[in-house]
Formats: sequence, structure tokens, C-alpha cells
Amino acid sequence: MAQFLRRCRERTSPADLGLPVRSRRRTPGLRREEVAFLAGLSPTWYAYLEQGRDIRASTEVISSLARVLRLTSDERAYLHQLATGSPAPQESPYGETEDKIVRAAVAAMGQRGLPVYAADVHGDLVAWNDAATTWYTDFGALPANRRNMLWWMLTAPEARERFVNWEEDTRDVVGRFRRAAAARAWDARFEELITAMRESSEEFAEWWSSHHVSKQRPRRREMWVDGELRAAQVAVLNLAESTRSVVLHLPVDEHEPTQGE
Repeated sequence: MAQFLRRCRERTSPADLGLPVRSRRRTPGLRREEVAFLAGLSPTWYAYLEQGRDIRASTEVISSLARVLRLTSDERAYLHQLATGSPAPQESPYGETEDKIVRAAVAAMGQRGLPVYAADVHGDLVAWNDAATTWYTDFGALPANRRNMLWWMLTAPEARERFVNWEEDTRDVVGRFRRAAAARAWDARFEELITAMRESSEEFAEWWSSHHVSKQRPRRREMWVDGELRAAQVAVLNLAESTRSVVLHLPVDEHEPTQGE
């Protein structure tokens, strides 16, 4: 949490908050005192937060810091997770968009030619169909401790060739991995994977240090499969009372805009 707060403070421009910008500022972004003042906190108490001291931040404090540091909704939820050990209160049930995805997922489950795989909270694959091996790789041929989707995306040369938007797709998985790891700080498997990926992937080391975080959302994924460009909408079904989730690839309307358009 201390590292995350420092990173967010350093990237926040004083000008964005209406503060005067002098030519000689030793600190990139905001000063601690400025964050504390704008959030209505004691400078000493906020300094303790950034020093990682054993103090508790209330929901109101988290909301104030999120506003001052201009956090995204994903980052705010992540900060809440770090501070309290539980998801943010407004992370609520499915809405209209999610229900539409669920209906499409159920309809597509038996459709041939589209990948389906199941993974645990670490991204370790526990089941997959033939289409998943065609689109991705033969996961069964990988060592059991490296049969992990994020590990494969980061370290396998074929992954960079298959994903049309490799960096964007991989950063998204890294952001979700960070969120999952924050909820299970006691989990040795997360620590093992983080250490291995930092040593094996420069991109992961950079993105992890930047505290990039994202929430699971349905997203379009484009891949080269047997020399052809294939596109699918990737959605995740979390199984109730389980640490397993099923990743589905749903048909997409080729006329619908891609993300960012």
C-alpha cells in the first residue's frame, strides 16, 4: 500500500489539482504535505501511511485519497483491498451488460472452434479444450508449475506472435493478477510466480513496479490462428464458492468497434 500511494502521488500533477507549479520542485508530482492537505489529513499521519506503518485507513480516508490522487475505479478498488483486506463496498452484483455477457456465454459453451479453459486464482490452468490448444499452445506439454496463462503470455515467443495486441492484452492480465495477489497476501504461489516473472520478463518487472491494476471485464481479443486473424470476446465465469473460473471465447460481431474506438 505504501508503494502504491507513493507511485500515485508521484504521477499526479499539481496543475491538475489547481496548485501553483514552481520551476524548482524536487519531488515529482505532489508533495506528501499537499496530498494530506487536499485529503483533509494530518501530514504526519499520511506520512505514516507511505512509510508502511501499522495504521488503519477508514473508507472515508480511502475515498479522499482516491479523489486527490485521481485514481481510476480499478485503482480505488485496489487501494481499498490493500487497506482493508476486502473489496470496495460498491463492487456490486451484475448489471445489464454483465447479464448479456452471461447469456451469450451460456449459448456459446457448446460451440465448436472456440477456446474454453479453466484456471485457478493464480492463472494456473486446470482444464482446456482442443480449441484452446489451437489458439494458444499445448498446455499439457508444459511443466505443471509453468502451466500458467500469464507466465506463457510473458515468456513464450509464440505468445507475442499470436496476440495481435500482445502488450495491451498482457498488461490487462498483469493488472488482474496484481488484484488477485492483493486479496491473498498469504499465498506462497503468488510470491513464487511474482519472483519468477520479475526475473524472466522485463515487461512484467516494469508493469509490476508501476502498480498497474485492472478489474476483470469482458474484452475483445484478436489472435493469429493457423495463419488467420481470429477475434473473440473473452469473458470469465467465476464459479460460486470456488477458486476456479471458466474463461470463454464468445463470437463477436466483426462490425462492432474494438476497444478504444
